[in-house]
Amino acid sequence: MLILVFGVNHKSAIIETREQAHFSPEEIIEALHSALRETGLREVALLSTCNRTELYGVGNVSDHDVLCWLSRNRNLQFDKLRDSFYCYRDLEALRHLILVSSGLDSMVLGEPQIFGQIKSAYSVGREAGTVSSSLNQAFQHVFSTVKRIRTETAIGQNPVSVAYASVRLARQVFSDFESKTTLLIGAGETIELVARHLGDQGMGEIIVANRTLSRARDVVKNFASKIILLSDIPQYLYKADILISSTASQLPILGKGAVEDAIKRRRKKPMLLIDLAVPRDIEPQVNEMSDVYLYNVDDLTNVVQDGLSSRRSAADAADVIIEQEIKNWARHQRALNAVDTIRAFRKSIEILRDVEVEKALSSLRRGQDSEEIINALARNLTNKLMHKPTTRLKLASEEGREDTIDATKDLFGLTAE
Repeated sequence: MLILVFGVNHKSAIIETREQAHFSPEEIIEALHSALRETGLREVALLSTCNRTELYGVGNVSDHDVLCWLSRNRNLQFDKLRDSFYCYRDLEALRHLILVSSGLDSMVLGEPQIFGQIKSAYSVGREAGTVSSSLNQAFQHVFSTVKRIRTETAIGQNPVSVAYASVRLARQVFSDFESKTTLLIGAGETIELVARHLGDQGMGEIIVANRTLSRARDVVKNFASKIILLSDIPQYLYKADILISSTASQLPILGKGAVEDAIKRRRKKPMLLIDLAVPRDIEPQVNEMSDVYLYNVDDLTNVVQDGLSSRRSAADAADVIIEQEIKNWARHQRALNAVDTIRAFRKSIEILRDVEVEKALSSLRRGQDSEEIINALARNLTNKLMHKPTTRLKLASEEGREDTIDATKDLFGLTAE
């Protein structure tokens, strides 16, 4: 089984490229079937987050085939994508998938949300019928390894995330949270975590804007002071000292004009805008304005330093576990390689057996002596089973292939007389 990983991430590609390579949840299933049709992959799963778009596949295909598919599908310039594109194969692919799933390849080291995102990508692939036995085995091994890492190391202690990083950044800019107002856009897991961290930090007022009010209530009902629709944002934007956005929108939600109006109403009081979405929710041109400080997800890399040394130590411990599990996987795959040979060997022996048994039964039906028939059956089976191996062993000896002789001794537990 040849496992493959193709993709772009925050280490290889700037945010503009990741935006173009991103798949919305509604696009994933069609993309999976398209990848199977157009790349030659036999199985495929697709992960697309703010920091990475990755295909996990099985099959003997070239990097170029997948690169061409992603370029066509996302309408991305081929040369631009090629400069950011990476590919891992076999054990290196498995290693990468474990690192990603455990948060060890994340922008914020050890962040736990990625594991759920990987499991979701696997589940969608299963439902779409593009993940079958081979990828299923790989993902199950990855999941068990990640659980072991989380259990046996400190990587899961004091977990951090981009949500935590954004609140940390806000705290560095505005120390007096109690007198400030935050506007959150979206109602997904990230915004829920942001709201929880803001509440824990004593934020004065939290306003949540979402496409539907019911979803927002379900997610942030314990933290929000007010819940509004996306269409209401212009009415409330001027109140926000801090704005944090994370939606799945494919187009910007907040433009330069709306922010300009808000700044005028705020009488030049500064605003901190943090855009955690990819594709971005806030037009980049907003950053050209005075009194507005716009950060995107890539800007958060160096914000969180709390507990970084302990997480790095835990990552070193996780590396040991990963190496062990990679070896276990390789050993298991090598064992599977013998299955076809074992089946073919058994089938050939059973054919010989059936022929000799039929001869013996025919002799019994003709009334021949049963003792002679049994002896003939045993003799004929022994001679036929011995003939080909004996011939090959003699030839190996003549050609000086001692490794074949030694392998036969080991296989049958023989010792030289």
